[in-house]
Amino acid sequence: MSGGSLTLRGRVRAVLGENIDTDIIYPGRYLNITDREKTAEHLFELAYPEIRPALQPGEFIVAARNFGCGSSREQAAAALKFAGAGAVIAASFARIFFRNAINLGIPAVVAPDAAALCAPGDELEIDLAAGQIRNLTRNVTISAAPLDPRAVELVSTGGLIPYLKRKHAAAS
Repeated sequence: MSGGSLTLRGRVRAVLGENIDTDIIYPGRYLNITDREKTAEHLFELAYPEIRPALQPGEFIVAARNFGCGSSREQAAAALKFAGAGAVIAASFARIFFRNAINLGIPAVVAPDAAALCAPGDELEIDLAAGQIRNLTRNVTISAAPLDPRAVELVSTGGLIPYLKRKHAAAS
């Protein structure tokens, strides 16, 4: 799918503020959990305990700037993935969180105005390659940074590991 596009459609589960750090996403006290799928049980546990039980597969988390700041732990992105989040949309991301999300196959969409133009329950359509979010509920278009074609390919295959497995199988 090199150079292709990927469009996602889903509802906004939550709109969060600025500086949502990795301890808020996945508390450090659970770093001893080695089963990555179990990380989902503790997503936003301390700061937003209502999000995890309500999150439906494919729903989006929207936030203001600096999402994923703090520790570089991959468990924060893994908790979002295994909880079923369809994408995280934020005004900006901490660089390492952004890379971890893409490597795990979670779309991390940079959209500076999204937090102001979205509300929980809004239905969105995201074109990752074009860098466009359509809020279908409010009938507005939100500018986003297009994902690099390689990132779109990683997301579409489910992350770096499935991508490499597929690539290796094709070469065999």
